[in-house]
Amino acid sequence: MTAPAKITPCLWFDFNAEEAVNYYLSIFKSGRILEVSRYGDAVPSQKGNVLTMRFEIEGQHLLALNAGPQFPFTEAISLMVDCATQDQVDELWAKLSAGGSEGMCGWLKDRFGLSWQIVPRQMIPMFRSSDSAAAARAMQAMMSMRKIDIAKIEAAFEGR
Repeated sequence: MTAPAKITPCLWFDFNAEEAVNYYLSIFKSGRILEVSRYGDAVPSQKGNVLTMRFEIEGQHLLALNAGPQFPFTEAISLMVDCATQDQVDELWAKLSAGGSEGMCGWLKDRFGLSWQIVPRQMIPMFRSSDSAAAARAMQAMMSMRKIDIAKIEAAFEGR
């Protein structure tokens, strides 16, 4: 058994944690279930069902909790995914937004309501550039997008 990370985000699901974890594991190339606990006699109506699933995707440990509809996800918490290429952005955007909804600026909600940011790593240095006019053009281009298009942001940055 792998020791838990010092800090592990806990994701509260409406009794569909197992489905969500399997969904995430099917999307990301590196992932695994680390531990599963089940409800026991203390909650007879759920006895035997998954209570928690500790899992890992792309090196990040997460805990999925099966606990009911009381606390749905909001955009106040999101999982940001660092993407090296436009192909990665496109693939993750398509898979994670399927059955969910697309937001602005690279944000989406998956079919479970969890918010994700699909971020190409090339974008960040442009926003931090000492050329404030170029950085502003890149930011303005990004602000008009749903899924991030690296080539369009680079063109805006370069003034093309």
